[in-house]
Amino acid sequence: MKELQINLFVTAAAVLAQSLVPSVALAQDTTAEQPKDEQASTGIEDIVVTATRREARLQQVPVAVTALGADALQSADVSTVRTLTQLVPGFVGSRNMGVFQPVVRGVGSTGISIGDEPNIATYIDGVYQPESAANWIDLVEVERVEVLRGPQGTTFGRNATGGLINVITPDPSFDFRGKASLRVGRMRREAGDYDARLYVTGPISEKAAIDLSGLFRKNDGYIDDLVRGGTLGDQRVIDLRSKFLFKPADNFKVVLTGEFFDQKSTSNSPQPVDGNTVARRFPGAILPTGAWQASLTDVPRLDLRRWTFALHTKLELDDFNIETTSGFMNLRWNQITDSDASNLRLGNFPAIFRSESGSQEIKLSSANPGPLQWLVGGYFYQFGGSAFLQPWTAPSPTAGLSGPTLEPDLGGRSFAGFADITYEAVPGLFVNLGGRYTTEKREFSQTLNGSLVVNNVHRSFNKFNYKIGVRYEIDDKTNVYASWSTAFKSGVFNMASTRNIPVEPEEIKAAEFGLKSDPFDWFRANLAIYYYDYTNLQLQSKDSAGAGYILQNAANAEIYGGELETTIVPTAGLKLRAALAYTHAQYKDFPLAQGFFPQPDGGNTVVTLDASGFVMTRAPKWSGNVGFEWEHDLGAGRMALNGNVSFSSRLYYDFANNFSQKPYTLSNASLSWTPENENWKVAVWATNLTNEKVFQTMRPGPLSNDGFYEQPRKIGATFEVKF
Repeated sequence: MKELQINLFVTAAAVLAQSLVPSVALAQDTTAEQPKDEQASTGIEDIVVTATRREARLQQVPVAVTALGADALQSADVSTVRTLTQLVPGFVGSRNMGVFQPVVRGVGSTGISIGDEPNIATYIDGVYQPESAANWIDLVEVERVEVLRGPQGTTFGRNATGGLINVITPDPSFDFRGKASLRVGRMRREAGDYDARLYVTGPISEKAAIDLSGLFRKNDGYIDDLVRGGTLGDQRVIDLRSKFLFKPADNFKVVLTGEFFDQKSTSNSPQPVDGNTVARRFPGAILPTGAWQASLTDVPRLDLRRWTFALHTKLELDDFNIETTSGFMNLRWNQITDSDASNLRLGNFPAIFRSESGSQEIKLSSANPGPLQWLVGGYFYQFGGSAFLQPWTAPSPTAGLSGPTLEPDLGGRSFAGFADITYEAVPGLFVNLGGRYTTEKREFSQTLNGSLVVNNVHRSFNKFNYKIGVRYEIDDKTNVYASWSTAFKSGVFNMASTRNIPVEPEEIKAAEFGLKSDPFDWFRANLAIYYYDYTNLQLQSKDSAGAGYILQNAANAEIYGGELETTIVPTAGLKLRAALAYTHAQYKDFPLAQGFFPQPDGGNTVVTLDASGFVMTRAPKWSGNVGFEWEHDLGAGRMALNGNVSFSSRLYYDFANNFSQKPYTLSNASLSWTPENENWKVAVWATNLTNEKVFQTMRPGPLSNDGFYEQPRKIGATFEVKF
């Protein structure tokens, strides 16, 4: 039956592609600046991307990738990496407390341990960002964002089992310029939302330039505090980032980057879903009756501080290029989070995390045009971290608290070598071969209630991943490609346990078929179809006590589906776009899954069940978005109207499919005016126009099933000036 479904989907997609054009593309339109000859050939802008670690036109890259320029992000009101959900098909910007857990095509991590890196990798200017808690990335000043769907186990490699997010920021300019913006909004109960941004760049000598970007973002609490009065859910973010460019010769440059990020927040304020909490069993419980309410024992806390540094060099020679990339991160993360989502003292998870990581990559690539293009490189990564955890639970509000004090210490290092070649066997037919060998060692110690119970155990993991692909240019506007690739995520230790054995690595084998085409200057249609064999999934759930976590391997899963993206420019000044993703994601073999079943008086019964055949968590069957950008001359300037609607079918948040977010839509709109000199712009906007009540995530456990809502409707204005 499953084989029949796959065949029907492939056949339907092929018929759709043939009905549209000789072949169809899989690339998102962008508004990034392009070479003039490119713009002359099509009414839809193209973009140069680095999705294959080499610069190439988006429509010629044999990878399912959505690339978004700065203007496209701004017009859809996408200001953080998590909100890419609204533009990228098959992408879910999930979270767990302060941990960003992106999901692509049903593949995504649930772990929160130090060193338990997400399997959707995040890169900023080529530097790997390892910690989930550190990846709350504000898109302050970006050149573009690339989201690669599917395993990237060779040239990118590290923990890119399901794909990756690649954020590219501009290098400093030798021409002085800058811009500043102020954004002010209001949510329910007059909660304010403020966002101030500044970017300035210019030369400091004939061979050096510098830039500075700054962000101050603050929102008042929009979650009613039913215990103390007032509100929760407030957040304050400061982000300062600077690049220094040294270019002593035309063929050599050095870029040094530094960033400081600081957040203070009470946004980890969960509320029980449908009143499901054990607090219902006891007198004195105060239960929320509507969305954006919380009744918690203590004021929650979610504070992050991150320092990052990067050094990039590039030397262009006659026959090849040499690039090096170094990165360093220091992260401190404090949290206090209620485990039962109630005002009674039944469970809480206070924790302090500290981690540091560093990486070094060297890459050589061919520089001359010709039938053979190659790339080889080496990569080193090292991390270390510790934590102080005091999860506790109580059988009743008046009983004594019980729970361990855990002080884990984790570390590891990894070496990898990789190579990738593309050969034009005959005109228009390109064959691609890639490989990566990784050897990795992880270490773990655990102190329980002051006693060392796990003493520096270690485990090594070695893996070779590969990719085989072909691409054929039917004509100058049409490409078709197919690939078979593998990827893996290393085994990890669970910092919230005393188990001295790590979970096994998870692995994926993926087949993908895609078509890319611009049949007309005003029309682009994009298609990809894929099939995954996904084994040893690393999955996390709450333990039977409700405060700690279990990390385990699920045996196997099967995922298949596809995405279709289209862009239409029917007339000057009007751009229409739409994207649709279908994902069939099921656990194929999961006999020892942890299941939670609601009890009549609140809380959940914990059972072990066979989840084989159940829908995977955070993998909606259907998702997508539609949007438009319309511009028209008005007065001595230009008016722009933008709108975007994203939608999703049901998302499950537990292995037994008992807890879910029902189908939803989120919509944004903005209206702006820019004078002819384009020196400034004023805009009014609204997000979550219909005030939809949508959970960002749910946390099923024995004490409750709770979650966090997306922000309510927000209306505001923005003023931006360029200089």
